[in-house]
Amino acid sequence: MVSSRSSKVGPTSRPVAIPDDFESADDAKASGIVVLPNRIRWSEPDLTFDLSARVDRLRVYEIVLVEGTESDVRQYVKFDELVQVWNDIYLPAYVRKAWQYWFAEHHISVPTC
Repeated sequence: MVSSRSSKVGPTSRPVAIPDDFESADDAKASGIVVLPNRIRWSEPDLTFDLSARVDRLRVYEIVLVEGTESDVRQYVKFDELVQVWNDIYLPAYVRKAWQYWFAEHHISVPTC
């Protein structure tokens, strides 16, 4: 019987979806009232998020950066705003670290706590 968690299973073993071209992607962004797909926000009940409301928008960013695919990131997250609100969103350490590495590789300065 194993008494500790393996680093090979669990949420921290999943890759973090970061589109390499995210900063320059011109994809149309979701707006208004949205319900995230079940593959992103899988717990019940379905919730609506008003992307015109900052608190809802930041919650969507948190969910999408943790659970979403590259396509989801392109659809729901605005690059410029992500940089501005970086310290205002909660992300698990492994997700924050992956994004910080991406920012550094792309020479993008994000605010630090």
